[in-house]
Amino acid sequence: MIRVMLVDDQPLVRAGLVMLLEAEPGIEVVAEADDGAAAVALAAELHPDVVLMDVRMPGVDGVEATRRIIDADPAGEDHATKIIILTTYHVDEAVYAALRAGATGFLLKDAVPRELVDAVRTVARGEAWLDPTVAKGLIREFASRPAGSAPTSAELGELTAREREVLVLVAHGLSNPEIACHLVVGEATVKTHVGRILMKLGLRDRAQAIAAAYHSGLVQPGSRPPPPAGRAR
Repeated sequence: MIRVMLVDDQPLVRAGLVMLLEAEPGIEVVAEADDGAAAVALAAELHPDVVLMDVRMPGVDGVEATRRIIDADPAGEDHATKIIILTTYHVDEAVYAALRAGATGFLLKDAVPRELVDAVRTVARGEAWLDPTVAKGLIREFASRPAGSAPTSAELGELTAREREVLVLVAHGLSNPEIACHLVVGEATVKTHVGRILMKLGLRDRAQAIAAAYHSGLVQPGSRPPPPAGRAR
């Protein structure tokens, strides 16, 4: 059962989401909140699997609430709460801020019901979800960079230490199962990290991630991957 929390300051929006999700097998709405502060408190109490989070709310907005929930989650990487940001807007600074805060997905409120359900199931499996419109915007941004350009140091700085570890291993050609064994984490966790790396750096796929790792100097040609976790370096 996928346990979902809904966060939106509009009661009618929450009511519609409850009706949609409760009609789906294997999905249960366990809580609702009308602002970011309440969402943070409920997430700490209930530890839902997935949070559908409105990005713009009075007081604590969705971006800040996302950051607080991710930072405070005690469940560990394999079982941490996943957050999907909901908004009526397309690509803007809120998208990047939400991704930097730790959101696993981004969905427009005008998405069809099937997309919403698919997004919930996808992030619950540990994968990332980007609305196609948002994905196209991020890809266009990457494509507009000069040939051979690399992510800036500021962009690489947005990656967490674990995300940088994963990017290095991706650049060395390891598959998700191999990375999971290397770092002693779940494969779903690796999928989540890879998805966030692609989104944060505005990359389309693993091939672009590999190129970015080498172009930025994060990985040097001819270097070997770091030793697996728990093994002497």
